[in-house]
Amino acid sequence: MENNFKLSKFVLVLGVILALVFGVGAYVGVRFSDSSIQKIVFVDNSKIDNTSSSTIDMTPFWEVWKDLETRFVPTVKSSKVINNQEKIWGAIQGLTTAYGDPYTIFMPPEDSTAFESDISGNFEGVGMEIGIKENSLIVVSPLKATPAYNAGIKSGDQILTIDGKSTEGISVDKAVKLIRGKAGTQVVLKIAREGKKDSFEVKITRGIINVPTLDTEIKGDVFVIKLYNFYAPAAGAFRSALREFIDSGKYKLTLDLRGNPGGYLESAVDMASWFLPMGKVVVSEDFGMKGGKIYRSKGYDVFTDQLKMVILVDGGSASASEILAGALQEHGVAKLVGAKTFGKGSVQELIKITPETSLKMTIAKWLTPNGNSISEKGITPDYEVKISDADAKAGVDSQFEKAVEVLSK
Repeated sequence: MENNFKLSKFVLVLGVILALVFGVGAYVGVRFSDSSIQKIVFVDNSKIDNTSSSTIDMTPFWEVWKDLETRFVPTVKSSKVINNQEKIWGAIQGLTTAYGDPYTIFMPPEDSTAFESDISGNFEGVGMEIGIKENSLIVVSPLKATPAYNAGIKSGDQILTIDGKSTEGISVDKAVKLIRGKAGTQVVLKIAREGKKDSFEVKITRGIINVPTLDTEIKGDVFVIKLYNFYAPAAGAFRSALREFIDSGKYKLTLDLRGNPGGYLESAVDMASWFLPMGKVVVSEDFGMKGGKIYRSKGYDVFTDQLKMVILVDGGSASASEILAGALQEHGVAKLVGAKTFGKGSVQELIKITPETSLKMTIAKWLTPNGNSISEKGITPDYEVKISDADAKAGVDSQFEKAVEVLSK
């Protein structure tokens, strides 16, 4: 069968974008930005003016500082002696916690280094994405072939305790600290799972996590791209997978985003650009009273109307997955099959406060091209298909079977 895709245009844009797809973009939601580092000296009992000309009385802060410094007595051996700089880091963490947003956190040196390791795709731990949903600690998705995945952790699992410690009221960063650890050590999670009456414990031995990016395969007349994340290597790997798809001579494409917790915004925009004309809206940021920002297709647009495309999604599809799926659904490029997505549609900006510390701060929420809030609604598939426990045990993928049916129409 003659391939009807715009091969010449595909080759042409490769050279144009090579320098772009590997550039630092935004992590959905974290947008990297530079900021000057300001050293602020607090004076005991001083009052500090803010931008609205009101005053902040720092007296209680310094009273607590003084009392802790002069009178605190540790009652357990685990109490640590901290220096003044560590006290400042702790105070800033308390400030961010006061905002009540699980995605707004201050990261002192150790946490900042660990976070940068995570988004590069290599770290030690159990290999799963977690988040807060309805005030509960939820598994967004276990990453393929990781200790969490191999232990049977599933998207949507609620983590009740971590090594016996309750997760009630816990922040995401605190939970990550408790779950992460050196390879070879063990963590015990108590899990509540939909469809199971009783909670149960899962023991996971931590390991070195090398996050996979994607896999490709051909099933009958359908070319399948299984994308595991939108981390740094994803845009380049996706481009290569599309070239493989074109070379296969197939015109039916399934993009599997099930269990994909997201990653860089720039990767999602770049991937959408292969299917959309220049200038089409991929996603927009709503800054509330401060306006918004629109991210548009770069217009690689290498496919003709011969393309038939289905995107598989589920409750583990979050963040950048929802951006890409929502854009291609609303522009009529692809049909969505599966279950409603996670609903992680807030935007975090990553700001270097000092060379060793970072602030990850929620600054906006994501809206689909039609203006739908991803955080409030998630993305609803065109064809909702649930995989039953019986199908899962039998290895039957009813969602993929539905995708094949849709592609055959």
